[in-house]
Amino acid sequence: MNFDDMIREEARLILLRTLGEETNETLNSELLRRSLEVFGITRPRDWVHEELGYLKQMGAVTLNAVGTVIIASLTDKGRDHLARAIKITGVKQPSRSGG
Repeated sequence: MNFDDMIREEARLILLRTLGEETNETLNSELLRRSLEVFGITRPRDWVHEELGYLKQMGAVTLNAVGTVIIASLTDKGRDHLARAIKITGVKQPSRSGG
């Protein structure tokens, strides 16, 4: 796996985790982009949109375009990945709780 793939897998996990931390499990792509910056992943919004598109394709999120942002919501499959009940290809597996 190359470095770019590792960054993408890590970013996808961060996106899912960020959504999972929200009460309604929904955020817009600009706020998600900012959440990636906290972890040192500084990319443009278009890049975040591509990663959200991948997560949608894998069934982990639903997307709704509103103007220049995309509203992402976590799905059951995304929750299951965060809970380590399943593994979504192309998304880093979360670490075990308490670890």
